[in-house]
Amino acid sequence: MQLTALDWIFIGAYFALALGVGLWASKQSKTDSAGYFLAGRNMPWWLLGISMVATTFSTDTPNLVTDLVRQQGVAGNWAWWAFLLTGMVTVFVYARLWRRSEVLTDISFYELRYGGTSAAFLRGFRALYLGLVFNVLVMATVSLAAIKLGGILLGWPGWLTLLVTCSITLAYSVLGGLRAVILTDFVQFILAMVGSVWAAWWILELPQIGGLEGLLTHPSVTPRLALLPDLSDADSWIPMLLIPLAVQWWSSYYPGAEPGGGGYIAQRMFSAKDESHAVGATLLFNVAHYAIRPWPWILVALASLVVFPDLDALREAFPHVAEDKVGHDLAYPAMLSLLPPGLLGLVAASLLAAFMSTMSTQLNLGASYLVHDFYGRFVKPEASERERVVAGQLATGVSLLLGAGLGLILTDASQAFNLLLLLGAGTGGLFLLRWFWWRISAATEIAAMVISLAVAAYFTWIHDALAASAADWVPELLDWEKLILGTSITTLGWLVSAWLFPPEKIEVLQAFVEKTGVSGPGWRGLGLTTTSKDASVGLGLAQAFFGCLAVYGVLMATGFVLYGHVVRGALLLAFAMTAAGGVLLLHRKS
Repeated sequence: MQLTALDWIFIGAYFALALGVGLWASKQSKTDSAGYFLAGRNMPWWLLGISMVATTFSTDTPNLVTDLVRQQGVAGNWAWWAFLLTGMVTVFVYARLWRRSEVLTDISFYELRYGGTSAAFLRGFRALYLGLVFNVLVMATVSLAAIKLGGILLGWPGWLTLLVTCSITLAYSVLGGLRAVILTDFVQFILAMVGSVWAAWWILELPQIGGLEGLLTHPSVTPRLALLPDLSDADSWIPMLLIPLAVQWWSSYYPGAEPGGGGYIAQRMFSAKDESHAVGATLLFNVAHYAIRPWPWILVALASLVVFPDLDALREAFPHVAEDKVGHDLAYPAMLSLLPPGLLGLVAASLLAAFMSTMSTQLNLGASYLVHDFYGRFVKPEASERERVVAGQLATGVSLLLGAGLGLILTDASQAFNLLLLLGAGTGGLFLLRWFWWRISAATEIAAMVISLAVAAYFTWIHDALAASAADWVPELLDWEKLILGTSITTLGWLVSAWLFPPEKIEVLQAFVEKTGVSGPGWRGLGLTTTSKDASVGLGLAQAFFGCLAVYGVLMATGFVLYGHVVRGALLLAFAMTAAGGVLLLHRKS
């Protein structure tokens, strides 16, 4: 494979367009910190929703999907499909609450919900942890995918791929802040979707694939087509379906699917015009992310089993790729290398766009934590708005260097995915309940954070080493078993601490309830009052339930239609539309 002049024209045109849009947006951006980090709090729902989807669609996303499909079949995608549950709860329960809080970052929430020195410590520590450690790990994960993409499609070494793409991303992210990121996301999302759909269509028509019918009847593909794991095999359905749906969705803090909303999802809600725009943005995001986008990636992943049936086939086809970068996730960019001139350049540009979209969001989000919640809160509270913006620009550059540098070290997409899940295992339940249970305090959050980090460190670096040393008292554990144990230990730990440590002062709780309008059994008996509109949890959860049924119905219906089961697909689609009608009826009552 060799890129033609036409391919390079597409790639170069995209780079110029992204930089141009970003620089134009930077001229519209305000120079104060709220304008830089929240785009002036006046963004419409549709633009914010598309920005959320664009950010979640990074270069590593189709790689991860390909990894799951090749090793576990289509049903392996429940590892991330399960996060729809927390997404819908965020839409109908937490989006309004976040927007009412009027904080600049979700880290600032700590000193709204809690009080005293423990709340201040929690805010400062989390700002550094999420702004540097966690954020850098996320950027490293997507950088790894960009490295593999550049190695396969562009023939570039990893450092060159990151140098070019990150330089352009840094330029508009530093100059324009969140407004430039959101507007550039819009262009990048359109390009990314066109590229993924067109690539899937072309690949299916390759002679060795033989169209959709040829793909679905190929002996390497048919065992992996099931939308659900084998329910007669506990070793299959427990880790692939039960654990994600019963535990993972609420227990783990994962970027874009934080329990109760957080990270860049919360940042987009803060930048919305009002509560209704915040709700609409998160709803659009969840529908597009789970119901519309996955199937082009899945089809390409299935086709890769025909062309590159194992890792040896990938090594033979791409001998110039470093051995430590050869994994099943490499199969997605490998399939794209079969595209014709012109389309190859367009798809390469679309995946570079997906990478840059995620990186720009993580850069702005991490900088907002470091500046607003650490520098401006503890280092220099008297800093002017201009000084805060400059500090944000510096933090953006440092974070980019760290994230891209770590990306050159990582080797596998699922490796980073599992580590991110384990790092936040068990804390998700606290993030959901802290809005609705008065006994949760800053000390509770600190306990959860310490226990979670200790558990993740043990299972990541200590346990496997002990098991490998043949210590009889240390059993070998699968990833899902580590997740269950980590979740159980952390959850039990913070629940006990909620009863052992004293709650926040009544005046702190009263200010929080008055500001957000939260209510429910967890606040009873305190005599707290609010003039804010009551945020009905019951109606919100009911809407979330029907919303999940609707999205899962569309997702499964699409699969059945592609598989040739049109009647089943039509019935599932009718079921999904009925569930969507239930959401609308409940919404009118809320």
